[in-house]
Amino acid sequence: MKKKKTLLRHKLKCELRHPPGNEIYRQGNISMFEVDGKKNKIYCQNLCLLAKLFLDHKTLYYDVEPFLFYILTEVDTRGCHIVGYFSKEKNSPDDYNLACLLTLPPYQRKGWGKFLISFSYELSKKENKVGTPEKPLSDLGLLSFRSYWTEVLLEVLQKHRGNLSIKDISAMTAIKTEDIIATLQSLGLIKYWKGQHIISVTPKVIEEHLKANKAGKGRRVDAKMLHWTPMPESERMKY
Repeated sequence: MKKKKTLLRHKLKCELRHPPGNEIYRQGNISMFEVDGKKNKIYCQNLCLLAKLFLDHKTLYYDVEPFLFYILTEVDTRGCHIVGYFSKEKNSPDDYNLACLLTLPPYQRKGWGKFLISFSYELSKKENKVGTPEKPLSDLGLLSFRSYWTEVLLEVLQKHRGNLSIKDISAMTAIKTEDIIATLQSLGLIKYWKGQHIISVTPKVIEEHLKANKAGKGRRVDAKMLHWTPMPESERMKY
């Protein structure tokens, strides 16, 4: 809006105090809304244009209909205030569970980016699918995802004392096998032997990595607070 009086007039007339769409998650003062790019086209286009202010590589503005948007908000007496969001394709042949991710500047470095990543994997678990972010990742995106994958994989290996195959871990976490292998390789916890990847860890090594990674431990999604049903396959195939 070019003039302040235009904004003030809009605020007087607009009664919308939360994103359109369905509230699918609430925990304390945190709510997550699912917004359909086809049903709420103008809202989603404006959201993408807002994201462009903070993401240099952002290219999607107007073709929002094939996407669902998951908007994270903080709730107070005045309504729901946007913290950040991620989008995902309704039908992705490449198993992408996240297309674009943004945490607004006032909320950055507070663990919300990792929370949104975690949320995308909780949705994949509900769909009984494995997921991966849309490639190629930006440098910052790779750092964020690598941090999340490291945290999750170390906890799984600690709990099961390393007695798992890569496929087992993928089924438990909904993380794609390629991402698991790349993360374990970066940690030096995997070997290639007789044509296959073998996880090679000891409890002491896991403890050392967990201590090193402790500072970056982020917020967690409480799966019990997620009330969501995946879009029917017949609807997905239209996109």
